[in-house]
Amino acid sequence: MKKMGTKKITSALFITLFAFAFSAKAQNAKKAELKVKTSAVCEMCKTTIEKELAFAKGVKRSAVDVPSKIVTITYNPKKTTPEKIRQAIANAGYDADDVPANPKAYEKLNACCKKDGTH
Repeated sequence: MKKMGTKKITSALFITLFAFAFSAKAQNAKKAELKVKTSAVCEMCKTTIEKELAFAKGVKRSAVDVPSKIVTITYNPKKTTPEKIRQAIANAGYDADDVPANPKAYEKLNACCKKDGTH
């Protein structure tokens, strides 16, 4: 069995560490978080928004906190933007920060999901 030289071991170790560091950095670049204020008012709103975002390109995860009306979204910034995410929420019929709800989608919401609805 041949012995590896110290230079070869050092080089192999350096290459392995470099590859690991690059991989970790690449994974971090694929993940960002966004918080969006919505007009969600009930659990049905939560379900609708989360379902809509589940199909949005680049969105990895979303969670609506109904009491605060905040949606927390984890997404890949190489595949989507905060503007596109807000627009997806608006297209579901809900306000998203300063992006107003799509009027046609808003009209299709159940009465309890509308801003003036009763819960």
